[in-house]
Amino acid sequence: MTDSVPPARARRRTAFGVVLCAGLSVALTACAGEDPDKGTNGVGKLSAERIEKKAQSAADGADAVHLAGTLVGKDGTYKLDMRLNDKGGTGSVASKDSTFELLRIGDELYLKASAAFWSHEEKPGADPAAGGDAADKLQNKYVKVPQDDPTYKQLRGFTDKKTLLDGVLTLHGTLNKGDRTKIGQVRTVQITGGKGEGGTLDVALEGAPYPLRFARGGGGGTVTLSDWGREFPLEAPTERDTVDYGKQLPRTSP
Repeated sequence: MTDSVPPARARRRTAFGVVLCAGLSVALTACAGEDPDKGTNGVGKLSAERIEKKAQSAADGADAVHLAGTLVGKDGTYKLDMRLNDKGGTGSVASKDSTFELLRIGDELYLKASAAFWSHEEKPGADPAAGGDAADKLQNKYVKVPQDDPTYKQLRGFTDKKTLLDGVLTLHGTLNKGDRTKIGQVRTVQITGGKGEGGTLDVALEGAPYPLRFARGGGGGTVTLSDWGREFPLEAPTERDTVDYGKQLPRTSP
């Protein structure tokens, strides 16, 4: 004799199985199809090349930025903490041997440092007494850097938004899309030069696609970029706080 299931019970089992399978299907589809870019600016969906262009465009269009971090170059390691806008910049630069402050408004560039900085900057073989006199005169004062002084162009580069960003945000090699991370509380997507040897750039996935962090390849240092578009005051120092040293600064004098 063959066992049989009453038709009503069979229909209930079939209906339950269909509902169960449908529920599992919906759940699995939802998990598999969850959009990682939900609530973002959508940049994460783009190719690495387009992300880079979006980030560059956002940076170029911003009126101001705060750049801080470390850069390693042929001349040594520099720690930067600069606020930059289209009119100039202000902040500090530190190296192994010295720390100095820079302020630029238009073409007028000012340098402020301690007596130790000015003593260190004197040429080897210079009269120590003369060097001491210069250091005492210049310490903790804003010294206007003459535009024809050899150091003017180099120091100005630290205060020029376009020059500095072009120098620190350049990826080398084939661009690739990297990990999703966070800088502070902001979600980001990384793009890399090669596998990272050409640099790694974190681009904001919230709001404007600003560059938020850049790590140079080969241990060349890391900088963070914040306060995009946030203005800050740029005011020339008072005459009381300024020293006019002449046509050339001490280290470039004959």
